[in-house]
Amino acid sequence: MRTSIWLIRHGQTTLNKQRRYQGIADSPLTSFGMQQAEALARRLRRIPFTVAFVSPTGRTRATATVVLRGRTTTVIEDARWSETNHGRWEGLTYAEVRARFPDEAVARFADPLRGRAQGGESLAEVSERILEAWHSLLRDHRGGRILVVTHATPIQLILCHITGLSPTDHWRWRVDPGSLTALDVYNSDAIIMRVVNETPRLTQQGSGEEHD
Repeated sequence: MRTSIWLIRHGQTTLNKQRRYQGIADSPLTSFGMQQAEALARRLRRIPFTVAFVSPTGRTRATATVVLRGRTTTVIEDARWSETNHGRWEGLTYAEVRARFPDEAVARFADPLRGRAQGGESLAEVSERILEAWHSLLRDHRGGRILVVTHATPIQLILCHITGLSPTDHWRWRVDPGSLTALDVYNSDAIIMRVVNETPRLTQQGSGEEHD
């Protein structure tokens, strides 16, 4: 039995464009981010999704709304698919973090698995909840075609899990805003990676804008 899972990262946001930490903090999709959502909708228009899981943020909801427009797909908001909570680093650039919290930054990156920003999550905690969501999805929706509208870190951690990499190697997987990663799962343990970080073609009008 095959379960097809389509993981997409939301389109570009204002904080993405400014290269600021964005986990539980939220910001709207840019005009380019909306074009990315439209491109994802065109790319996935022939996939008859049985259920869609959406991280409960404005940027993921906006992306999911565009992708699922005109469908009757059941949508489930699931906080386990949320991005890392960066605590008091939310909304800051890396340079601002180093300037305001230098000792905390050093401590966090010295222990990439269990280090955290004050008030935030460690990578170990994020990995635990993401894998819980993953195994729940496979258990409850076997044989389905499942859409997951989420963020970069959750997708990276799933890719680490299925390839046997440590969660601390998640940064090795590039997952761009507005990208698609598709996996076919057979009997919960045999997994074919159909595509990773595919960025669907935009309209000509939007092709010259920045992706980062």
